[in-house]
Amino acid sequence: MKKSLLYTLFIALMMVSCKKETEKINDTVKDTASSVIDTQPAEKDTVKKDSVVRKESLPPAMQEDGFYNAFIFPKDKKLKDSLFSVFNKKYTEKERYAILALNRLDSKNKWNADTLVVPAKIDTTLMEYSPFPMQLDVLSPVKKFVVFSYPIQAYGVYSNGSLVKWGPTSMGKKAAKTKTGLTFANWKKQLAISTVSSEWKLPYNFNIFNIDGIGWHQYDLPGYPASHSCLRLLMNDAKWLYSYADTWVLNPGGATTKAKGTPVLVYGDYGWGKRKPWRKLLNDPNANNVSVEEMTKMIESNIEKILKEQDKRERVVDSIKAARAIPEQMPENPKTQTP
Repeated sequence: MKKSLLYTLFIALMMVSCKKETEKINDTVKDTASSVIDTQPAEKDTVKKDSVVRKESLPPAMQEDGFYNAFIFPKDKKLKDSLFSVFNKKYTEKERYAILALNRLDSKNKWNADTLVVPAKIDTTLMEYSPFPMQLDVLSPVKKFVVFSYPIQAYGVYSNGSLVKWGPTSMGKKAAKTKTGLTFANWKKQLAISTVSSEWKLPYNFNIFNIDGIGWHQYDLPGYPASHSCLRLLMNDAKWLYSYADTWVLNPGGATTKAKGTPVLVYGDYGWGKRKPWRKLLNDPNANNVSVEEMTKMIESNIEKILKEQDKRERVVDSIKAARAIPEQMPENPKTQTP
């Protein structure tokens, strides 16, 4: 009996002890839950605020299915290298090329970027993002036409009024601005050496202002106007334009011009000290667009001269036997500006 009574008391004490321990654990759980609940509203508010900021910073739609987004790089070199590694993995080589081109950069100078404007839908031909009108009726009778825009640092190429190509450029810096106005393609050289310094190699150089030694060619694109008045291009673009544009035709002896080459229009000025024009695409996908009206107005005042020189060149070329190729003609001592 005594043993039975002691056993019963032991069991009872154990039950009481377990009950207290369970209550203690429950209290702890309640306290923890309570603290989570108490802090939860603050977390919700934080998330809500962050989401609002993100929503407000999202750029407007480029089209119904796309956006221009910002790929932002930190100043810290290690972090920047890591993020560029992510960038390289996320996009193909052609896509990276197109993204850099939109930001007026080449691969060599991409490390200078702190922000890249990136379209959600990437067109590696760039034609989907053209700032120039796809069609210009005023140029319908013009077989070949090249335009360089100082304000948006871009060039465009038209054949009979249809845009066939466009791309980035780096034109003259503020202290050495590129000449503007209507001009014509003159001579070209696959690898020109600057007459200012032999260290400056100018691949696929095409002269457009002969007296000043100004032309387009391949050279660094750092994301802003940086040249000494020339019109810098990506290598692929320089090669393409080298083959596309027509040179002048000189009279015997090379002293005078018999016929002019492809018409080239250089216009406008850069917004020095202001936000880079392509960065504005984050807020307005049409920010860089040059209107049909603006282009037409600029060209109309020059169309008579353009057509006159085109007809003259055709007559000169027709006078040369079809079997004979037109030689590439250069002045005796061609001048080339620094890149």
